[in-house]
Amino acid sequence: MKKILRRSSFYLGLLLFTMFAVFPVIWMVITAFKQDGDLYNVANNPFIYNLPPTLKHITFLFTHSSFPTFLRNSAFIGVVVVIITLLLAVPAAYSLSRLVGHWGERSGIAVFLVYLIPPTLLFIPLYQIVSFLRATNTVWALILVYPTITVPFCTWLLLGFFKSMPRELEESALIDGCSRWQSFLRIALPLAAPGIATCIVFAFALSISDYIYAAVFVSSTAARTVSAGVPTELIRGDIYFWQSLMAAAAIVSIPLAVAYGLLFDRLVKGFQS
Repeated sequence: MKKILRRSSFYLGLLLFTMFAVFPVIWMVITAFKQDGDLYNVANNPFIYNLPPTLKHITFLFTHSSFPTFLRNSAFIGVVVVIITLLLAVPAAYSLSRLVGHWGERSGIAVFLVYLIPPTLLFIPLYQIVSFLRATNTVWALILVYPTITVPFCTWLLLGFFKSMPRELEESALIDGCSRWQSFLRIALPLAAPGIATCIVFAFALSISDYIYAAVFVSSTAARTVSAGVPTELIRGDIYFWQSLMAAAAIVSIPLAVAYGLLFDRLVKGFQS
């Protein structure tokens, strides 16, 4: 009887947590297709469609707002940031993982501590750098800034993957005639592919979801990303385009949530290594 109660309590808690986590997504999807008369009528049930659902607000999002521009900017910034992050984080993590003794551990911790610095302390000096480079109000301002966050975290994450690889595999490749570079490309890099995929999702998601840097460094509509552009475009004074706001949030967040879910085990493995 005690075992049944424990298992029932476990699954009940899991069900409540799942409902708590999924509720915002369900609310976004339901609201995105609601008519104005259905949404603003307090007598209607907010969890069902009292009036027939409509695509009017999603059409408005793509045809009468700058949301497509924000999507293109976010995608371009995300891809470039991912490339920069991988070019810097992968060789850095591999090099640190092969440092023996305390120097390797201390260097890895030092890299991760950089990631823990709050963005609110950094955006003023970073803004000065961006202004000096004359990159303000352009997508290049965010491309310069985001790697300062993604590179330390991805380096620390990949460090665990490379440390978990047996050195004997690379030593065998060296004995067979491979150079250090060839052993890295043929042995270490394929084994670290799950960690690299996790870093790609993290760097891309941060480029889309960040608000502080996107709002401070870019004020031009043509160069804004989704995170800063959607609130600016769809909130005008005291008028909130709720259905379009929810549609924009769902379009961006649901694919990223699915990607994180598929790579969650790899992310936890990197933390534990």
